[in-house]
Amino acid sequence: MNIVIAGAGKVGFNLAKTLCIGHNVAIIDNNKDALDRLSESLDILPIYGNLENIHSYQSLVGKKINLLIVVTDNDNVNLVTTLMADTFLDIDKIFVRLQNHSYTNIKIKNRLHIDTVIFPTKVASLSIAALLNYPKAMNMKFFKYTDYRLASVLVSENIQSIQIKENAYNIVGIERDKYFFIPKSSDEIRAKDLLYFMALDEDVYTTCDTFVTENRPKITKCVVFGGEDLGISITKALLEITQDVKLVEKDFAICEKANEILEGRATVINSKYGTLDLFDNEGLDSADIFISATKNDEYNIIKCLEAKDRGIKKVVAINNEVEYYNLMHSLGIVAMRGPKMSAYNTIMEEINPTGIILEKRFCGAKAIVYMRKLISTSRHINKKVKSLDGDNIQILYIRDNILIPFVDKLIIEENDIIMAFCSKDMSEKVKRWIYEL
Repeated sequence: MNIVIAGAGKVGFNLAKTLCIGHNVAIIDNNKDALDRLSESLDILPIYGNLENIHSYQSLVGKKINLLIVVTDNDNVNLVTTLMADTFLDIDKIFVRLQNHSYTNIKIKNRLHIDTVIFPTKVASLSIAALLNYPKAMNMKFFKYTDYRLASVLVSENIQSIQIKENAYNIVGIERDKYFFIPKSSDEIRAKDLLYFMALDEDVYTTCDTFVTENRPKITKCVVFGGEDLGISITKALLEITQDVKLVEKDFAICEKANEILEGRATVINSKYGTLDLFDNEGLDSADIFISATKNDEYNIIKCLEAKDRGIKKVVAINNEVEYYNLMHSLGIVAMRGPKMSAYNTIMEEINPTGIILEKRFCGAKAIVYMRKLISTSRHINKKVKSLDGDNIQILYIRDNILIPFVDKLIIEENDIIMAFCSKDMSEKVKRWIYEL
């Protein structure tokens, strides 16, 4: 495919890095330094120019563009870019990232010929809200083509070592002492391991109960710290599940705005003079879950530590930088991706699957899972395919909603879903293998 990406920020970079394998990718931005860095490391076409200026698109006029992805940080720029590109270029599909949920109006989407709108704050919020249904799980990732989900659980300290036999728990990774590896059947599960496993919904609870001995009741009382757009979006998502949600914010004006948007459904608390007394005065320490959703990772960590010190069992911090992942986990804090990486993952899932491999990173980007659904046009349908061997690589496939290890050789059937798990250092080898299917 011929793909044009508007915006060379973190989301644009990650999209270009993934899509330039097997596709022709051009990226437009007015940040020359960012474009230079991209072109040095990736096989792409960099185009320097202002996205709101017609002349920036001249080199693309007359060329067939299969997909335009607009991902700058400014909603107005994204909408103008969409209008300009659609007017002067031959484009099949348009994906746009927007922050403001008011743009969900279907008339705006249709008038601008936008095929898919991605709201990253909403995506991130729904991921966090999903944790309410899994009190013992550390994290949960969902996939487009299957009901199986990737869950993680921290093994209790009083659990005796358990040998893995024939992958009885569908374990696809273990983080131990800050090191990630994919276990073999002869390996053991140990206390304080962070396990990653694939399971259907009902099996998530069974597996979590196996490895977490502590009783954790259903999550109903929630505290969200941070009252800007992400905090408000998380609060809205939580209110769809439980009515006991408190939103804490230092800035009084932001509190007033949040209260207006939430229409009084959540308790909005101003913490202008600090938060420590609030735990007592506002009953925050009775919460089942505490979520720190500011833009500052360090501040999120501090707030979560305060909440843990007050006895709150489940604390969640928005993690905008991968470098803090190990620290958060060592402190018993659930690290959740911020809107930027949520935008990247959502866009990759929405792209036409005929030539695209879905990709999700986990364990703080130490590990990656690639997914491909085999459709009728695949040249390997009804043919025998050899699996991929190697340390820290595990291949599974889903057929008729059953998850099966892919070892040795397999005759591929239409609608098979291939899932390849690997450590980061093995990702290029695995990616080449799955793209050939």
